[in-house]
Amino acid sequence: MTRVPRPAESRLVTDPLQSPLGHLKGEQPEAPAWFQWALTEAPERSRIEVDGVGVEVLTWGRRGDPGMLLLHGFAAHADWWSFIAPYFAEDRRVVAISMSGMGLSGWRDHYSPQMHSAEVMQIAEATGIFEGPDKPIIVGHSYGSIVALETVNRHGERFKGAVAVDSPISDDDHDQPNPPATPGVHRIYTSLPSALARFRFVPPQPCENLFIIDHIARMSLKPARSKDGEAGWSWRFDPDLRKKMDFAHRGELLAAPQCPIALMIGARSKLMTPERLNFMHTGAPDAPWIEIPDAGHHLMADQPLAFVAGLRGLLAGWPRPNT
Repeated sequence: MTRVPRPAESRLVTDPLQSPLGHLKGEQPEAPAWFQWALTEAPERSRIEVDGVGVEVLTWGRRGDPGMLLLHGFAAHADWWSFIAPYFAEDRRVVAISMSGMGLSGWRDHYSPQMHSAEVMQIAEATGIFEGPDKPIIVGHSYGSIVALETVNRHGERFKGAVAVDSPISDDDHDQPNPPATPGVHRIYTSLPSALARFRFVPPQPCENLFIIDHIARMSLKPARSKDGEAGWSWRFDPDLRKKMDFAHRGELLAAPQCPIALMIGARSKLMTPERLNFMHTGAPDAPWIEIPDAGHHLMADQPLAFVAGLRGLLAGWPRPNT
């Protein structure tokens, strides 16, 4: 999930937690070969209409291969997975979705995990996720984990398993890790460097992989015009996303999933408080736990290859037959 602070555009932000890209002044940082390769394995990009709203969809791999659904966090988008998905696409049909209100998907009057779950199921059908020889896996990060668990509570018989990545689930519906409601209109930045300088993670966390931050930030922006007609850049997600969102009853999602679930966490994630960890251990005592060392809440940005290895290792032997 992302949030953008709104100080005067000319103000220099020197705190790397508040402006990890500010010092680059719009220049793209050098990226390692593995990352460059992943981005060359470009997805097929499309929009699929769901209940009157176009939903951004990224797909890799062949229809008919085992399916994998990837769900992003709050105010994020499908391209958070574009450097991860290619490492699973050789033998899987991989689909990443920008849920409505986020990415380049359309906006709605109301959002909820239940509504996004219904959206996910329609996209899954349309992209052939259920056409493989085995049931698909669904992986959700942060808010995406809530949607993933909502989906397998309702349709778990159609999935092989669900992986909740650094999930903000708790027994308190009012315990919200997400940013407060944003104003109804995004700010228009006059230049791409000034917009990139305002990107930051929520919750704030250090991240050495500036090439990943830069990629995510660029894919979070779109061309826009001010009221005066001046060209600039603005954020893609619905500025009223938080205000329109209903999170009620998320604490119940661990109670009755209809397929096996696994839990993956960042070892230094600020969201994984002792209280939340205890709630999740109690609620899912039989679920495999994978802890990614030296990773904050945004695991795929901090430790992308460890994240890939951990998920590959999990899926190689889980879920076991008859579990």
